[in-house]
Amino acid sequence: MTEEYERARTGICLVDPYNDFLSEGGKLWPALEHVAREVDLLNHLRAIVAAGREGGFQLLFVPHRRWQEGDYDDWAYPNPTQEAVRHRHSFARGTWGGEFHPDFQPAENDVVVKEHWAQSGFANTDLDFQLKQHGITHVVIIGLLANSCIESTGRYAMELGYHVTLVRDATAAFKPEMMHSAHELNGPTFAHSITTTEELLPALKSTRQEPGGR
Repeated sequence: MTEEYERARTGICLVDPYNDFLSEGGKLWPALEHVAREVDLLNHLRAIVAAGREGGFQLLFVPHRRWQEGDYDDWAYPNPTQEAVRHRHSFARGTWGGEFHPDFQPAENDVVVKEHWAQSGFANTDLDFQLKQHGITHVVIIGLLANSCIESTGRYAMELGYHVTLVRDATAAFKPEMMHSAHELNGPTFAHSITTTEELLPALKSTRQEPGGR
């Protein structure tokens, strides 16, 4: 791990930490469970979020659109994932599945970005604006799913000029092949660093908030 992360310029983007993804009983947890357990996803997310907060890094929640009645019904070109959401009601607003996992609740200084409709956390949201307002140039992108929202958000971040870090075991996907594609095939075309939680934590913990700092 050779990257250095300056506290004032680094944001940790936690994508889609919903109960439907991360909790027993969630609509999508059965499809995700095998890979999530294999990489120890929940513990790695907990560790990065905790280290980020302890180190004074900006944490940003980057949530998917929470489904509500009528979504996508009259759209000209809903994508396959949106069609699945329309029938499955993933992350339904006002339901337990559409709430953030209890271990990943926004704290006072966290930023909750406007919900994204498709895969990129930037498209049709205020993520870019929020990052710029907080002076962020480096983004560490964790959460779900590795081959869709994480990849799309990371690629978009690169296009906008951000330094992008992906964390192999702080994300998951429905199949091992999707993880391989995300980190071995596609990730290297846009990410500046592809690392692991074990490698990332020392870099975060080595940077502490200075007296009088943010």
